[in-house]
Amino acid sequence: MTKVKICGLMDQVTVDETVQAGADYLGFVFAKSKRNITPEKVRAITRNVPEKVKIVGVFVSPSLKELEAVIRIAKLDLVQIHGELFPEIVSRISIPVIQSFDGQSPELPSLLASSTADFYLLDAPITNETYAGGNGKTFDWQKISSESQKQLKKKPFFIAGGLTQANVTEAIQFFEPFAVDVSSSVETDGVKDVTKIKAFIKAVKEQ
Repeated sequence: MTKVKICGLMDQVTVDETVQAGADYLGFVFAKSKRNITPEKVRAITRNVPEKVKIVGVFVSPSLKELEAVIRIAKLDLVQIHGELFPEIVSRISIPVIQSFDGQSPELPSLLASSTADFYLLDAPITNETYAGGNGKTFDWQKISSESQKQLKKKPFFIAGGLTQANVTEAIQFFEPFAVDVSSSVETDGVKDVTKIKAFIKAVKEQ
């Protein structure tokens, strides 16, 4: 069954409701973002999260020192990294790594092949966006080359970028991913909406 990551969580009530709804991964943003949160707060609002639900920290081009400090304070299970990520850093990170890639990059096959991360994540390209990820924009799935599809089969991968309750079934059928990742479409007026979170997770788990 496809797993679900709900990203950009910021409060205790929503975390608890998201866990109850069946999410497998909870994402917390430590990069520049309207959803930015401190590692201390993440630790405080995830104390009741069961061990089977994994806590993911989202970063953009972080240093190893920054990563390890947040991992320690927030008690992260995985880190998700957008932007620059050098292989020599990946090997020194103390927990598994999800590396984000532009799903429409012409260099995607070689980028995937050279990645030493534990998981891939395909997201929409960053063009004029203020923040990396979480922008609610899709990318053209049909432009994923056969070579990229071969590379994707070599590691578990997440699909992100504009997923909604309406299109997530199609995304799962097209990619057969390990997990799907959502943020913007489960919000109302920029705030996480538990009703939308439950509906999205239900749509995924019914596959």
